[in-house]
Amino acid sequence: MNKKRLVILGMIATLGITGCGDKEQKNKEMASKDEKQVVTVWAWDKNFNVAIMEEAEKIYEAKNPNVDIQVIDYAREQIEQKMHTSLSSNSLNTLPDIVLIEDYTAQKFLTGYPEAFAELTDKIDYSKFAQYKVAPMTVKGKIYGVPFDSGVAAMFYRRDYMQQAGITDAELQNLTWNELFEIAKIVKEKTGKQFMSDMGLMDPAIIKIMLQSAGSWYFNEKGEANFVGNEVLKEAILTIKKYEDEGLINNTNGWGEWVASMNSGEVATIFSGAWIIGSIKAETSQSGKWGVAPIPRLDNIPESVNASNSGGSSWYILNKDEKKDVATDFLKTMYAGDMNLYNKILKDRGAMGTYLPSKEAPAYKESDEFFGGQVIYSDLAEKMAEIPAVNYGVYVKEGDEALKSVLQYIVEGKLGVDEGIKRAEEQLKSQIQQ
Repeated sequence: MNKKRLVILGMIATLGITGCGDKEQKNKEMASKDEKQVVTVWAWDKNFNVAIMEEAEKIYEAKNPNVDIQVIDYAREQIEQKMHTSLSSNSLNTLPDIVLIEDYTAQKFLTGYPEAFAELTDKIDYSKFAQYKVAPMTVKGKIYGVPFDSGVAAMFYRRDYMQQAGITDAELQNLTWNELFEIAKIVKEKTGKQFMSDMGLMDPAIIKIMLQSAGSWYFNEKGEANFVGNEVLKEAILTIKKYEDEGLINNTNGWGEWVASMNSGEVATIFSGAWIIGSIKAETSQSGKWGVAPIPRLDNIPESVNASNSGGSSWYILNKDEKKDVATDFLKTMYAGDMNLYNKILKDRGAMGTYLPSKEAPAYKESDEFFGGQVIYSDLAEKMAEIPAVNYGVYVKEGDEALKSVLQYIVEGKLGVDEGIKRAEEQLKSQIQQ
């Protein structure tokens, strides 16, 4: 083979190698462009929170095909445990990009791990959300998280039992707890049913409803225990005792018995957040027999209103630079602006959002045959805007435990209310080492 031919073959080989290299690089660049940004989400309750987030995922991905939202279902307790374990060791890489956190525990995470969550103060228009929902995600004037579902509280009542007792729907509007007490006695006398079902002696949910209705809580604005000298708390406890003394409360043992008491028709009312509607409707044989009215306000407490909250949760973004922007865009697009999402989750899941414009969605204005044709969601949305904002603080569960430790003794008359409140505060302080 002559030298000229060797040179030509060498050139061809070189060009081939170069061409292959260019093609490989081009393929890598194309793959990089086509590669999806994966955003992971942790949430609990596959029939509610998880299902709703999957609906948001579907809508967002249709418009943003380069994003892959992956929703992972864990129990709430699992999420909290995993979060504390990873955050305490500063291992953000083991956590999701977005996480659902209960409003009552948000402050514990935000203050305990101040660098772990993305600040969204200037990213979201928080004026369009119910302000009571923004308070738990605010620390030192900075806001973290995107508000989600509403726990707007209401009195869900058996309309047929009220009619049997001669009580009209109009008579159940905007009452005080003492005014309702007189109605409750009539209902029990005429129907033989206990007036309400409650987990109050083991889970003081109804007392928390009473507290927030007056803009009060277990802690003051400084985060200090607010039991002794808290007239709202004292009035709430005395109110529960008054109903207990008259035999108007069916005290159940846990969630299952509580739900069963209303589904079986044992009681005339349930006081809860709007999220209980799905459980009420589960007993289809009672369709048309239920109504919804505002919660009562506390007597002797001028600032108490006929609106409050029970439970609820919000979305938070972990402070990961590589995913923060797309996670923010996803939450902002879906939960701070997409009316179709809010309309669909209300129709499909009975989920009320705290995004105030969502009350204009068609589903909010539809009558509900289960509740006798009442337009319940529109009414609840109006009350949601009136809920007093309180800062739940860091130690809500510890506050619950302290109150539970004395509540039964006070109700049974074994302990005076003032002494009981004092003991509860002492226990709370010892738990949080104030």
